Amino acid sequence: MSAVNSTKFSHLTFILLGIPGLEDWHTWIAIPFCLMYSVALLGNCVLIFLIATERSLQEPMYLFLSMLAVSDLILSTSTVPKMLAIFWFRAREIAFESCLIQMFFVHFGFVAESAILLAMAFDRYVAICDPLRYTSVLTNAKIGKIATAIVIRSFCIIVPDVFLLKWLPFCGSNVLSHSYCEHIGVARLACADITVNIWYGFAVPIVTVILDVVFIGVSYVLILKAVFRLPTKDARLKAFSTCGSHVCIIILFYTPAFFTLLTHRFGRHVPRHIHILLADLYVLIPPVLNPIVYGMKTKQIRKQVGCMFSQKWKWC
Repeated sequence: MSAVNSTKFSHLTFILLGIPGLEDWHTWIAIPFCLMYSVALLGNCVLIFLIATERSLQEPMYLFLSMLAVSDLILSTSTVPKMLAIFWFRAREIAFESCLIQMFFVHFGFVAESAILLAMAFDRYVAICDPLRYTSVLTNAKIGKIATAIVIRSFCIIVPDVFLLKWLPFCGSNVLSHSYCEHIGVARLACADITVNIWYGFAVPIVTVILDVVFIGVSYVLILKAVFRLPTKDARLKAFSTCGSHVCIIILFYTPAFFTLLTHRFGRHVPRHIHILLADLYVLIPPVLNPIVYGMKTKQIRKQVGCMFSQKWKWC
């Protein structure tokens, strides 16, 4: 009778180990993580504030950039504070419901950011390939519809993960060898068949992201064809410069994502702590570097940031 009851039991809490194998280094690892998170918070909040308050920055490219900043904040804020609590205060317990919420926002932020990068590629395509219709194609109303579509798509892709986990019984270990909750890691603790979780949790988001990458690639093929048709070298360089920041952000987002995925899927001989450390850095590196890349490469943003931190703010 007790065996039957035990199979129906679900844990009220899980234990997050942080980075297994590097427990003695947790305190020191937390220092750069905290600094990076502080930079990510400051950089993305400044970007959102500037774009929301400055009319000169309320153009399609910058509105998409503000969406990217919001997704970066979701990705980092849903994970890093709990990481720091584990590393510094050994606060390893997380309630089952909190674990599901964290998992939802981690995966939601990832899928949403991929979709935003696709929208930014479309913005660059229209700006370079059809500049005369740029303002009529990308109106504020259409940008609002794109943002709504991104949120709805991301929600519809990720919310089934929550229900797939909610229905699983957990009767064995409640220890997660990770710094935050992610779908497959939690599902593997269940005492039930998780085939559906594995297929849905791996295939659907990855296929979605791969489709985003394919469409981004098509956009840039068309952009390159249009650029090479321009009559002068200066015109070509100017067109390339408008895409430079976006290309850097694409590389920053997808390279560690696919590297982490490949090492997790095929790198069976890679130590577990390397997998976890890469996953932890992945939720930090894009949020830290995205505002820096756009801040360094975009003259309007550099100017407004300079004005913001000087006495000339009200005249800029």
